[in-house]
Amino acid sequence: MRIVVLDGYALNPGDLSWDGLARLGEVRVFDRTPAAEVAARAADAAVVLTNKTPLGADTLRQLPDLKYIGVLATGFDVVDTGAARERGIVVTNVPIYGTASVAQFAFALLLELCHHVGLHAAAARTGEWTRNPDWSFRKSPLVELAGKTMGIIGFGRIGRQTARIADAMGMAVAASDPRQGDAPPWPGFRWAGVEQVLRDSDVVSLHAPLLPGTRGIVNAHSLRWMKSTAFLINTSRGPLVLDRDLADALNAGGIAGAGLDVLSVEPPAESNPLLSARNCLVTPHIAWATREARSRLMDLAVGNVAAWAAGGPRNVIA
Repeated sequence: MRIVVLDGYALNPGDLSWDGLARLGEVRVFDRTPAAEVAARAADAAVVLTNKTPLGADTLRQLPDLKYIGVLATGFDVVDTGAARERGIVVTNVPIYGTASVAQFAFALLLELCHHVGLHAAAARTGEWTRNPDWSFRKSPLVELAGKTMGIIGFGRIGRQTARIADAMGMAVAASDPRQGDAPPWPGFRWAGVEQVLRDSDVVSLHAPLLPGTRGIVNAHSLRWMKSTAFLINTSRGPLVLDRDLADALNAGGIAGAGLDVLSVEPPAESNPLLSARNCLVTPHIAWATREARSRLMDLAVGNVAAWAAGGPRNVIA
């Protein structure tokens, strides 16, 4: 069985092993694959693994031997699942590997917005504290989270874990999700619609999948619902947010700040307005990328291939 990994570098830059996959077949790993080279590199492959390299209908038509696509991520919008289904190609994802890491990173962004630790650490290192006449000085306002409201849009595994941290920090939680499920037993928890979450929350954290109904959910209109003192966190999907609309709101003081690990186009153009927007932290899509999370992702992705090869596929999305 020939197995091709189209873009393995993000998952494994060299600190993990592909040996588990190699035990299942002949493996060829590419660090990155331009779209124009996908068909050539995956020719004769029965199994293709991809993280962010698109596999659209035109590409799938050029791969008659392809039987299985393993998405090395939770989100699977890079694959035309309808076209895969028509061709009898099984598509799987890895839904649970990064829950703890992404929720942790959401709070890393939030706490940096609250305390600007990097700014103050740099001030101490460059001598500003040494030269200051006071034993304590601040270069920005500091924000306490206890008693405030965390709004979660998308209350799946990662949204719930983020809310769990918020509850532990003394925050009330308002959550919006079309499939509510069991309500957590926290005294400060309540369900709400998207508009009410945006209106009521001091922090809004996005954890929704990218679907037609969620694309651009944060836009000029919905941003006007938010408090001028509120923070927006996005560790989910970049296109949930309209970049220009958020930049305009930040620069006009419509909201107080944003922490973004994802953008609508990655890597972004230098002209992306969020890279220079007021009080906007942008990190290069790394919330998922702790070694612990990547190791789980590798193990689960290999397990998905093994389960499919044994006739009992799991985590099937198409």
